[in-house]
Amino acid sequence: MNTLQRKLGSYLARFLTRPHRNYERFSVLTQDQLDECLQPGDLLLVEGNSRVSTAIKYLTQSTWSHVCMFTGADETGTGSVVEADLVEGVIRSPLSKYAGYNLRICRAASLSADDRVATVDFCLQRLGHQYDTKNILDLVRYLLPTPPVPSQFRRHLIALGSGDPTRAICSTLIAQAFQSIRYPILPQHRQVSEGDAPAQCDEDLLESRHFSHFTPRDFDLSPYFEIVKPTIKGNFDYKKIRWFS
Repeated sequence: MNTLQRKLGSYLARFLTRPHRNYERFSVLTQDQLDECLQPGDLLLVEGNSRVSTAIKYLTQSTWSHVCMFTGADETGTGSVVEADLVEGVIRSPLSKYAGYNLRICRAASLSADDRVATVDFCLQRLGHQYDTKNILDLVRYLLPTPPVPSQFRRHLIALGSGDPTRAICSTLIAQAFQSIRYPILPQHRQVSEGDAPAQCDEDLLESRHFSHFTPRDFDLSPYFEIVKPTIKGNFDYKKIRWFS
């Protein structure tokens, strides 16, 4: 039964990640700008063009359907990212894979050099982890790109069935990497009353969300990640832009 479930799950995963035609690009970032700007540990938010991307964008009410981490240059000197793919699991891909996509760069603020290395290593150590395709329910939820689910329940639908660290969900992998160094993404506020252990005082503390509840949009919304725009870094002068008309 497990073998049959995995075969059906693999077919569904390939179907869901098949690209749509007529993808509309708005980003004007060039490969050279990305190469010059990105630092190891930076996140690349991607507006995907597959059926599963459409569903994620609808459920999260966001442009971004995928997130991956820039790892620097690989053995060949080519810039690469580590990502969790529905079909292939956790893999390392060339940065050029996302040429032509609408992108956003997010960078953890004030991240120490050691912690930057630690987050990258966390993801790289999970290369080869696979999505558990025998859990077909996890995949069926994406067959309807715009399911009739009330907005307050959509985030729960994204997290449905996830929680096993070996299941390759893109935002789950990245969230775990930053939580491993106790870096905040979108923490919850928790009031601790006097006398409650361990604080022994009346104060407002931050509490991490479970890693399976994060979506690509959360890194864009996080007050602890800055948005990096290569086109306006350095000596940007809008008067030097050459317009068609």
